[in-house]
Amino acid sequence: MATVKTEPWTARIPVQPADPRPIWSQIEEGMRRLLASGSLAVGDPAPSVRELATELRINPATVSRAYQALVGAGLLEVRRGEGTFVSAAPPSIRKSEQSRLIRHAAMTYTSFAITHGADRKTAREAVDSAWDELGKE
Repeated sequence: MATVKTEPWTARIPVQPADPRPIWSQIEEGMRRLLASGSLAVGDPAPSVRELATELRINPATVSRAYQALVGAGLLEVRRGEGTFVSAAPPSIRKSEQSRLIRHAAMTYTSFAITHGADRKTAREAVDSAWDELGKE
């Protein structure tokens, strides 16, 4: 059931020290991208905190913080004595909460696009391209 690791975690979860976002947030986003694309499937093991921290050359507490956020969101689950795995059940949130979260993310993206000179058509094409890249209909 485990996904074969074809490339190092450093390539799968890019961390940019110059990025203004905290490193734990970059790791969380990278893991979400792997989950959304199906690169990590239900039941797959996530790398251990120590393994990921070593590969990314960061403090294990930073990886732990990202994992805590993903566990809290219901995307990962910790099995004592076994490790951390992709959750079997998708997170269950109310439709109103889902809408609020997506709207917040959309506002963040739209603000970024506008302040970087993109027009609506370019921004929408980027969303469509990202959706396609993740293999979603």
